[in-house]
Amino acid sequence: MKISTKGRYAIRMMIDLAQHDNGEYISLKDVSGRQDITVKYLEQIVIPLSRAGYLRSQRGNNGGYRLTKAPHEYKVGDILRAMEGNLEPVTCLLDDPNICPRSNTCATLPFWRGLEKVINDYVDGFTLQDLVDSANSLAGNDYMI
Repeated sequence: MKISTKGRYAIRMMIDLAQHDNGEYISLKDVSGRQDITVKYLEQIVIPLSRAGYLRSQRGNNGGYRLTKAPHEYKVGDILRAMEGNLEPVTCLLDDPNICPRSNTCATLPFWRGLEKVINDYVDGFTLQDLVDSANSLAGNDYMI
C-alpha cells in the first residue's frame, strides 16, 4: 500500500483549513499559497472530501471551503479512505467474506490480515486535531498562557 499524492495533500489541506478556521470560508487560493499545492490540484482533492461530507463549500466572492466538523472528530484514516479507497495491503482482503479459493489453506492470509489491522488501527488512532497540534508545535506555536 502506498499513499498517493492526493491522499497526502488532502491531509495537508484539512490541517490548513483547521488551522485557519475563523468561521469563514477559506479560498483554495489561500490554501494553495500556504501549502504550495496548485489550485487546480486542490480542486481535484475537494471533490471526494466534499462527497464524504468532510467539507462544506460556498461559491462567490467570500466563497471557499471549511470543515463540517471539529478537527477532533475526523480520523486521519477516514480522510485517507475518502481519497484512496480501502487501505488493504493486498487485494485478497477486499472481499468479505474472502472469496479466494485458497483462503482456507493460505499460509500468508493471517499475516496480511494482521498487517491490515495494524495499518487501520494506526491511521484511525490519529485525529485531524492531533496533526494540527503537531503542526503547531513544529511551527513553534505550542506556547501556553
